Amino acid sequence: MTPNSTKPKEFKDDFWKAKDIKFSFGEIIEDNSPASEDKETFVGPTLKPSATDLRSWDMKLLERYPPFYAPFCDMCCLCTYGKCDLTGKKGACGIDIEAQQGRFALLTCCIGAAAHSAHSRHLLEYLIHKVGPDHPVDFGNNIDIEAPIIRTLIGKAPKTLGDIREAMSYMEEENLHLLSACHTGQEGNHLDFESKAFHAGLMDHIGMEIGDISQIAALNLPKGEPDTSLIELGIGSIDRDKPVILCIGHNVAPGSGIVDYLEDNDLEDDVEICGICCAAIDITRYSNRAKVVGPISKQLKFLRSGVADVVVVDEQCIRSDVLEEAQKTGTALIATTDKMCLGLPDRTNDEVDSILADILNKRIEGALILDPEKVGEVATKLSLSLSKSRKSIKTLPDMDEIQEEASKCTQCEWCVRVCPNNLPIMDAVSSAGKGDLDAVESLYNNDICYTCGRCEQECPEDIKIMDLMSKVGENNLKSQKFNIRAGRGPIQDVEVRRVGAPIVLGDIPGVIAFVGCTNYPNGGEEVAKMAEEFLKRNYIVVTSGCGAMSIGEYKDEEGKTLYEKYSGDFDARGLVNLGSCVSNSHISGVAIKIANIFAKKPLEGNFEVIADYILNRVGACGVAWGPYSQKAAAIAAGVNRWGIPVVLGPHGSKYRRLYLGRPDKEDVWNLNDMRTGKVIKGEPAPEHLLFAAENREEATVAIAKNCLRPTDTNKGRQIKLNHYIDLNKKYFGVIPEDVYKYIRTDKDIPITYKNDVKEILERNNWEPRELVMEPSILDFPEEE
Repeated sequence: MTPNSTKPKEFKDDFWKAKDIKFSFGEIIEDNSPASEDKETFVGPTLKPSATDLRSWDMKLLERYPPFYAPFCDMCCLCTYGKCDLTGKKGACGIDIEAQQGRFALLTCCIGAAAHSAHSRHLLEYLIHKVGPDHPVDFGNNIDIEAPIIRTLIGKAPKTLGDIREAMSYMEEENLHLLSACHTGQEGNHLDFESKAFHAGLMDHIGMEIGDISQIAALNLPKGEPDTSLIELGIGSIDRDKPVILCIGHNVAPGSGIVDYLEDNDLEDDVEICGICCAAIDITRYSNRAKVVGPISKQLKFLRSGVADVVVVDEQCIRSDVLEEAQKTGTALIATTDKMCLGLPDRTNDEVDSILADILNKRIEGALILDPEKVGEVATKLSLSLSKSRKSIKTLPDMDEIQEEASKCTQCEWCVRVCPNNLPIMDAVSSAGKGDLDAVESLYNNDICYTCGRCEQECPEDIKIMDLMSKVGENNLKSQKFNIRAGRGPIQDVEVRRVGAPIVLGDIPGVIAFVGCTNYPNGGEEVAKMAEEFLKRNYIVVTSGCGAMSIGEYKDEEGKTLYEKYSGDFDARGLVNLGSCVSNSHISGVAIKIANIFAKKPLEGNFEVIADYILNRVGACGVAWGPYSQKAAAIAAGVNRWGIPVVLGPHGSKYRRLYLGRPDKEDVWNLNDMRTGKVIKGEPAPEHLLFAAENREEATVAIAKNCLRPTDTNKGRQIKLNHYIDLNKKYFGVIPEDVYKYIRTDKDIPITYKNDVKEILERNNWEPRELVMEPSILDFPEEE
């Protein structure tokens, strides 16, 4: 730099071709000024916002996307004033059915937020105990904004694990207030219940971010590197000749304890460690020698197979009857958190040899051990002891045994009646009884049958249908070997700088996020096919948790998984596995980064400005295609509050609440142009905030449509509309009639469909409209 300059001197392009360059340095002076992070920065009006601090933003969203309710039940049974019939009436406390549905939405989101938040509190305190409160939160040179959600809400960047406690305490206090609003005689307005549900979703996002940045920093998980290792995935990838330890749940602490013990004792090659659900994702982020059995839909199948010698459970998404299922195959079970104790004795403070003796001699059914390091030792030694005696359980089934069990079917159809997906269970079992296993195999493949077990419980002949499903599937082990890219964690700042403009302007048509649990309407292949569709079209696809595993279980004609075909870069045609459920925070996180890094919007205390920017400029859409757990409901409410729409599958509609836009109400879509000060006629973009599709085809079209944004350039709008029209023609055979709503000027018309679109414009008396320069749904600032 030149003297007194703050800008580096610009050199000619061929500067580095010069030879014999000499450098001279003057006096080196130590800079004792405060670090740049400590210098005064702009702080917005909503540091540590309460629900009411962001209520005005919520009401603007809810005006545009009013809640649509379709209650399953018209009764309220939450207190002893009831049961109260709310059909056209009020309950004893005065609540009406609309407010009751809003209260149910809030309660659901509170449960989901509490699950992630408690997980993160447990993990944070364990990691502080393990590495100390001063352990740095440093993700390397490519990420300066490690915690965009915390920065926006708390107003500061955590530098150490101990710093994160402030955000944790804030979030816990807010969750407490929100849950209290569900009590009888508290909130009474459905829109205010929905506003609080948004706030619960936002707290869920800060809770997830706390969990993931804590474990990334303390356990040295991948820090945003796009080229993470390919991990073995699938039931067929598990080596049955070794002792097998299976981790189920979402908390990486017990799994990391097992990995550490195996490494410290040179047992990595002798014992197989694998996982189901997000525990699997995070263990493989910690050690690429671990393996992923699969998503939650593999849980009962794998337990019934008897392959696992030891099952270690932590928290979330674990079958409540996991202990009973483990006992059926002589598998030892260890519970590891206070969330799921399963009635087992607490042996945390006992000697390892004493615990082993009591489990092996069946004096206890299992053990609760709250020390991850001790879990590692006990689980490993148990697996080594049990493996030899359980060899016969791991052998493939006898086909005659399968046929004999299935032949007891009387075709009463009870199994079909109770199946949540109305699958042809009876026909499959009946055919198996006659020696034809094709129908059972088709239900097993791609997780078309979720193996929830309802059919087995209902069967009057006591046919072990889940045993049958598991055994038939195991005859095809070779086909159940896949690859998944290890979860990479956050998106790097340098990637945001590269793609920020193309995303905002529409050159990259959108960012699609596939999240949530399995139990899809027609199997896991649906999610993979949707992901592939958008990858081929130059969208960025991000995923996490069970969705990431389902995508990995799909192979193309060449036998390759999508992770082998597409890079892990956050760029067009990139397939990005962020990690586990808590890594979902990086979805909203990257949208926040785009607003900050590309658009230079300050983060601290500036939620409404950031969310408004995301809603109107960042073409992103979430997809939760499977069942909609309470966690998934909270995740969706959180991204909705940030301004990101979500498309649900048919099961997601069972919460009976959606946020649907009304394209026919033109005034609702007007935008305030902050640059010109004018109110500009807008368009339904995004059309919905929370939408349920009936099938994959409808969902695919809706996803493309919900990536439209007011700031698309003419080129960007052409690209997006081309995909919307093309997908609608591909799946429904016609050009969508509403395309005229998204043509602002002639330059927006996709060249490929120019003549057809012009006919639609003429039919609808279309007129060009003014382009908005800086769109916003916020009010114009008051003049001083």
